[in-house]
Amino acid sequence: MPIYEYHCLKCNEDFECLVFGNEQPDCPACKSADVCRLMSTCGFVSKAGGGQTVSRSAGSSCSGCSGTSCSSCGH
Repeated sequence: MPIYEYHCLKCNEDFECLVFGNEQPDCPACKSADVCRLMSTCGFVSKAGGGQTVSRSAGSSCSGCSGTSCSSCGH
C-alpha cells in the first residue's frame, strides 16, 4: 500500500500516512479531516555500470533543488 504525504488545512501540519484503498486520513496532530494530499517525489538509488552509486529524485535533475533542470538552480 502506498504512503502519501498530506497537509492539514486546520493546523498547518505536514504528515505521511499509509493509505488503504479510498481511505481519507485524519491529521495526527489535531485529528481534523480537512487535509489535502501533497505532490511528492520519490527517490531511488541505482548502481551505475562501473559499480558507482547514483542517486536521483523523480522530477528533479539534482538533489540540490526541486527544479526540473539544472539551469533553474545553477548546479
